[in-house]
Amino acid sequence: MTTKQIDYCIELARTLNFSRAAENLFVSQPTFSYQIRLLEEEIGFSVFERSGKGAVLTPAGAQFVSFLTNMREELKRAIEQGQNFSSQYNDDISICMMVRQAVYFLPEAMRQFAKLHPDVQITPQFRYENSIEGFFKNETDIVFALKENTKQIPNIKVHELFESGIYLITTRDDPLAQKNLITESDLYGRTLMVGGGSPPALKAVQHRLISTGKIKYFNSANHDTTCTNIAAGREFVLRLVF
Repeated sequence: MTTKQIDYCIELARTLNFSRAAENLFVSQPTFSYQIRLLEEEIGFSVFERSGKGAVLTPAGAQFVSFLTNMREELKRAIEQGQNFSSQYNDDISICMMVRQAVYFLPEAMRQFAKLHPDVQITPQFRYENSIEGFFKNETDIVFALKENTKQIPNIKVHELFESGIYLITTRDDPLAQKNLITESDLYGRTLMVGGGSPPALKAVQHRLISTGKIKYFNSANHDTTCTNIAAGREFVLRLVF
């Protein structure tokens, strides 16, 4: 199976029309149809059902195209990264970031590193889940993590970059935004957003506050959803973060 055949298959699944798919990929329809047939012969099952109106994905074909699409995107990214690397770098260091604070600290570190090692590429990888596992599998060279997440990991070197605490996110006009120190009682009667990838230490604080029975809570799918709800003033929501 060639990358060209993969592209043909994905485009036909999108248009469900041989003529239109061939035209979009700048190839004749006979050539296009022939390559689709070769692909189906190679994999041993029909991806499409032909009709006078065009093409329809078979159940097996729908699943197959879904995998192909993901694989093609991964291949595209791999090629792009390879092109970037080969053009100006001799080595690469991958940094897995499992905490969002890295966004604030890593760019300056990358600028400083580039001055000393201009031929080394830094590749950030944002993984808020399973980051430690990826580090163990040598999928990344460095992991940017909370210190508490590294205590049980043997034979590693931990470099402390900064000290952090737990902070409260509010809108600018919220009365709590004027305070330098927030107490538990300040949150009574308010709605706290929880979840969204909170680390264990933060979850413990969230649970303790909720257990008082004096604070409402709202489950958030992720950090971006949380920030959107806070900005919208939804039920006067608040968010604790590291």
